[in-house]
Amino acid sequence: MDVPRVKLGSQGFEVSAQGLGCMGMTKSFGFHDKPVGEMVELIREAVEVMGITFLDTADVYGPHTNEVLVGKAIEGIRNKVQLATKFGAVNEDGELKVRGDPEYVRSACEASLKRLDVECIDLYYQHRVDSTVPIEITVGAMKELVEEGKVKYLGLSEASATDIRRAHAVHPITAVQLEYSLWTRDIEEDIIPTCRELGIGIVAYSPLGRGFFAGYTPKDSTVQDRRQNHPRFMGENLTKNVELRQRVQQIADSKKCSLNQLALAWVHHKGKDIVPIPGTTKKVNLESNVGALAVKLSKEDIEEIEAAIPPHVIVGERQLPEYVEKTWKHVASPPLDTWKPHSK
Repeated sequence: MDVPRVKLGSQGFEVSAQGLGCMGMTKSFGFHDKPVGEMVELIREAVEVMGITFLDTADVYGPHTNEVLVGKAIEGIRNKVQLATKFGAVNEDGELKVRGDPEYVRSACEASLKRLDVECIDLYYQHRVDSTVPIEITVGAMKELVEEGKVKYLGLSEASATDIRRAHAVHPITAVQLEYSLWTRDIEEDIIPTCRELGIGIVAYSPLGRGFFAGYTPKDSTVQDRRQNHPRFMGENLTKNVELRQRVQQIADSKKCSLNQLALAWVHHKGKDIVPIPGTTKKVNLESNVGALAVKLSKEDIEEIEAAIPPHVIVGERQLPEYVEKTWKHVASPPLDTWKPHSK
């Protein structure tokens, strides 16, 4: 199946309507390294056979090894790929720290270009907002990278509506990446309307709820990763959430599609300006995820799905405790007039 193309944002950036999140292919935040050869083959299968050309990585994944893997996978097919990577999240001894100072922005970009073995990054995100550096300063440094031809388009990840507006005033923001799925829908209130007002595309990470809407539960899995300790996958929270998932499964059965396909189809039907980037390390899952594009949902179907799993009844935080404070609801960029050069 060929994946259709869509415009992401209003600056002319065109990507496949579904992307591929590559984080889980290497050791990242509790996930384990997968065989490099198999992952290279999977990425090339996604691009050359399935038509998924929008690839998502970040310098903190590994750290660094994920970008190296993606760079290896796109060798010889760079012209077919829209490559997105991120900077600013620094994992130091298991603690996530954030940097958005100009010196770091530039050095991070140079390092990513080298690891990816490319001359230009298509979409460059600030991975998390730095609460000590005005976002105007960070985006100003990112703007210089665009002017130098090292980056084509700019993005933000886990940014509030206010910070999105401030950033967009410095340089057009093409896309904002945020968690968005059937069990994480808080961006619908403020962030999605803001992005649509400004002509900014939305990239949905974890569109399958960290595998929950692909049938994952820790007690049934032989794979050990950080989800074992995730609030939504623990104890009574998990029991209650699985009961809700069963309602969605029943709808998927009635539509004659898989649970993951229905969950992804719901994201696709929330707007052509929203591009989900489900991750996988298996070809069978890749093919199944792409199959979501063939699932047609009516307005009534959308209402039925959303009524089956209202977001306010989901139990547990959407992030691990140590990462919650870095998300858009809990962090804000400081005022521009507080910035002093070299104050980091």
